[in-house]
Amino acid sequence: MKILVTGASGNVGKAVVKSLLDLNEEVVAASVDPDKSQSDFSQQIEIVMFDFTDSSTFDNALNGIDRVFLMRPPHLGNPQDLYPFIDALKEHNIKLVSFLSLMGVENNPIPPHHKIEKYIEKVGLPYAHVRPSFFMQNISGVHAEEIRTMDQIYVPAGKSKTSFIDVSDIGLSVATLLHNPEKYVNTSHTITGSQSLDYFQVAKILSQVTGRDITYPNISFIKYRNHYIKNRKLDHKYVNVTVALYFMTRMGTAKMITNGFYELTGKQPKTFLQFALENKKIFKEF
Repeated sequence: MKILVTGASGNVGKAVVKSLLDLNEEVVAASVDPDKSQSDFSQQIEIVMFDFTDSSTFDNALNGIDRVFLMRPPHLGNPQDLYPFIDALKEHNIKLVSFLSLMGVENNPIPPHHKIEKYIEKVGLPYAHVRPSFFMQNISGVHAEEIRTMDQIYVPAGKSKTSFIDVSDIGLSVATLLHNPEKYVNTSHTITGSQSLDYFQVAKILSQVTGRDITYPNISFIKYRNHYIKNRKLDHKYVNVTVALYFMTRMGTAKMITNGFYELTGKQPKTFLQFALENKKIFKEF
């Protein structure tokens, strides 16, 4: 049987696909634009048309599927947007769904991940929730522009610490769960990096790697929200979700270090310095 990967063209989705292929699993990538997504994968894998907001795409996407990696698209801030597909998973007798959740969300009802987890459990789907800390790729992704053009890490995280994890480590964790569905049925896994860093420390590491003076100005939520909506033109729903996540971070929810990744994989997670060195080109000035 096959594994369906939602969000397959994103950073985490690509990492999940790679790790599953390394385990010789048969993978199907879900995409709203299959032709465009074909170029995202060096290996030829099956790609199916799929849209969370279009239930007519569900049956074909789930044909021959017995396990699913479920990831909430960033633009769908309402957890109810995923409920119809979760219902479809139940109807298709999926034997394990691994949902990409968030560290600490089991005790925090604010992010949409909380309600999605609860709904998966409510309908009786066999699950393996993955609750990672903040992605290192947030720094090289959405926040890289400010690093390149302003020499600043432009986030409202205060003086809080974060146990950043690389998406390749998340991908391996998810693949391990889906590769062993009977072993991990109805489990939850909090995975983090091996270090808990504040953003002043992150700025110091990036300064070391780039040879520039990267700073962390510790901006307010209002300044952050205005910048990303008005200047960066990002969707306000997406920005609002990130504000909630950074609020949680300020409350100390992102600082915990766990052995979850090692327990699943037998490996040590990547450090932020390793990540910064591997992605040095991304942080270069234009």
